[in-house]
Amino acid sequence: MAGIIHRRLWRLASLRSANASWIARGFASDALATTEIRPGEIGEVAGIPEEHLHRDVIIYSPGRVATQQGSGKVGRWKIDFLSTQKWENPLMGWTSTGDPYANVGDAALYFKSKEAAIHFAEKHGWDYKVKDPHTPLLR
Repeated sequence: MAGIIHRRLWRLASLRSANASWIARGFASDALATTEIRPGEIGEVAGIPEEHLHRDVIIYSPGRVATQQGSGKVGRWKIDFLSTQKWENPLMGWTSTGDPYANVGDAALYFKSKEAAIHFAEKHGWDYKVKDPHTPLLR
């Protein structure tokens, strides 16, 4: 029984290595080195509608929450979209929006540095404004 399992695992490993070498042979080593990405090109290639390609975003470093004691989660940079299409829903009275990017910034667009956030915005072709963080005076 152990011999059968050993032979099957050996055959599976040899098939994987044969397939991996076959896949790797199809690409040139310098294929990615010669590719240039122009600002805003990623949005055009990704199939994003034209009206969402040149969005206005704000890049800022959010302040600490009132209940936050330590220095964790401080110093990160965030991208928020300026959303315009809001209305009050007549059924429940909630604020509704037709903007697909209205809640994107709340979930995932955090960066370790201001430069990384600026590079990301330029890569996607967004018009950005940078808000410098407010540094409180120590008493």
